[in-house]
Amino acid sequence: MRYLSYLILLLFALHKGANAQSPAASDFPIRAFAIASPVSRNLDSFIVFMQKELVPRKVNTLILRIDYHYAYKSHPELVDTSFLTREEARQLSGAATAAGIMIIPQINLLGHQSWAGYTGKLLQVYPQLDETPWVKMPVKYEWPNADSLYCKSYCPLHPDVHKIVFALVDEICDAFNATAFHAGMDEVFYLGDAKCPRCKGRDKSQLFAGEVQKIRDHLAAKNRKLWIWGDRLIDGKTTGIGGWEASFNDTHRAIDMIPRDVVICDWHYERPDKTAVYFATKGLQVITCTWNRPAVAVEQVRDMARFRNQSTPEMRDRFLGVMQTVWSPASQYLKNYSKDSTFKALFEEINK
Repeated sequence: MRYLSYLILLLFALHKGANAQSPAASDFPIRAFAIASPVSRNLDSFIVFMQKELVPRKVNTLILRIDYHYAYKSHPELVDTSFLTREEARQLSGAATAAGIMIIPQINLLGHQSWAGYTGKLLQVYPQLDETPWVKMPVKYEWPNADSLYCKSYCPLHPDVHKIVFALVDEICDAFNATAFHAGMDEVFYLGDAKCPRCKGRDKSQLFAGEVQKIRDHLAAKNRKLWIWGDRLIDGKTTGIGGWEASFNDTHRAIDMIPRDVVICDWHYERPDKTAVYFATKGLQVITCTWNRPAVAVEQVRDMARFRNQSTPEMRDRFLGVMQTVWSPASQYLKNYSKDSTFKALFEEINK
């Protein structure tokens, strides 16, 4: 009889748990959308998209990859062929503020200074900042290649680099009235190269952490917060996550060297890897980022809700929420977003 009573109580508890509400995702502090910045010709349509699509989905954070598509006054030589003006940035910022959306501008720092066979504006104009100037851009890009070229990096120890890039950072943050800045810093494959006269023989984790610290300190002086992608802070070999969404070039130890107020954007696109917990246990605030697989995105929302609901009070507030990333130009996405099933699935799951 005692066993039967215990069994009844246990079944009741399981039934109650099965019918309880699932962990709420609607209270995520960050519900983010990341995309390449619009330029002058599609600014109006982007603002309409923001108002008609992002606002109803309760998106509250918009990361805009600006890079060199802005009419910089501090370094006009770095302005790319299509861009936003300061007045247009203010117009976009005003529309976002009215919609309850915080804009965080992004310029890729350290890595991603080239793409395929194209060198970005910084190293085009200032080739002396290149970490690997002996690696020439191919006429036809292929991966893998003999130089292990994915994207170029600037040398973080070059004495002139920060004066240039920090002027851009300040100008773009001022234009958008931004209280945070996204520095990219993902997929940095060239760092501490053996041929670099400044970096050779240096610990790659210390080099990476030193660059994070420099950028963070510069922003903090103006009460701005640093956001970065998290892949270089994960050991790709030990975890089995690999050399793209994690590090194969010994930068992962930097996780214990960077300031605890840096916000980590933890991107995983093919599997819902649970590394957000790793960042949170290290004392870092973290956002899980998805891209183009609806089932993965839904599971990442559920994971983040569980992490927040099943953690200690100390850990809970480090799990900030989720981010949808888009890796096509804004003009292309605006024409086809109705077909983006991940975008729909992610925010439907959040707002259930």
